[in-house]
Amino acid sequence: MKIIRAVELKDEQLHIIDQTKLPLTEEIIITDNLERIAIAIERLEVRGAPAIGVTAAYALALSLKNIPVEKQSDVFNVSYRRLASTRPTAINLFYALNEMKKVFDRFETKDNLYKLLLGRAISIHDDDIKLCDSIATNGLTIFSKKMRVLTHCNTGALATGGDGTAVNVIRKAFENGLVEHVYADETRPLLQGSRLTAWELHEYGIPFSIHTDSTAAFLMQHGKVDLVIVGADRIAINGDAANKIGTYNLAVLCNYHNIPFYIAAPTTTIDMNCSSGERIEIELRDKKELTHFGGKQITSDEFSAYCPAFDVTPNHLITAIITEIDIHKPPFDFSHV
Repeated sequence: MKIIRAVELKDEQLHIIDQTKLPLTEEIIITDNLERIAIAIERLEVRGAPAIGVTAAYALALSLKNIPVEKQSDVFNVSYRRLASTRPTAINLFYALNEMKKVFDRFETKDNLYKLLLGRAISIHDDDIKLCDSIATNGLTIFSKKMRVLTHCNTGALATGGDGTAVNVIRKAFENGLVEHVYADETRPLLQGSRLTAWELHEYGIPFSIHTDSTAAFLMQHGKVDLVIVGADRIAINGDAANKIGTYNLAVLCNYHNIPFYIAAPTTTIDMNCSSGERIEIELRDKKELTHFGGKQITSDEFSAYCPAFDVTPNHLITAIITEIDIHKPPFDFSHV
């Protein structure tokens, strides 16, 4: 199957697939500029918790390219703060930044600090590729027959440094003859499902159809869905999971229709300082994401709009959480992972 990489380092510059242009245009952002990369994260030109983490790690390293030793500390700290301000919910962002800070704190003012930081960023990326592979292998066991799968938002290669989380599980199952059809929620308001997941499934040759988010209940009512699998942007120690807005809806629907509801995510998505979903900060987005579409206004700017980017699914609605380590079942306790 085709290899897709949301982010790649080539010749000491980042090559980022501009996900706001897909599926109609495949455009690559090529830059080593810290501010440009931070803006790419904020604009969702690069998105998905693992991909954000990988991108931020590279950005922090690249911010010190050609910086004199005496200015490294100031530049690093300013760059760290700028990247940390981009997307508050995705825990992988802070995991990656803190891993880079460990290197900086240990080797501050060294002549080869840039190379050391770049090496750590590369290893974070390599690790994510391996995590994606292990998640897919573990997730294969949830398929007992050829099944019809529903997914939400985008959890494939575009969302990670590797081949994805939930979509990678689907891909692995398809390669083993265990997927009949995939239903992709459009994922309002930015349509990550109908634009990005659909593009990936098309590239992989996996049979699929897109539908409005509100069609999921109809599909389940008519017996067309065997399981639901989604990703996560932050998981609390007790298993509560924050993911793209609309995920909680699916979990409630699955509970009502007696359909398994799975989450696939690396352990780097688990926030060891977060005891429950009540403590997860939910990012609120600009109302223009609702009032405008494709750069065109579709309703009045005078109308108020409420635009949370994520919701939290309580642990009791989750059948299992698939990580690179294992398939974790309730009761969840990730305090020792």
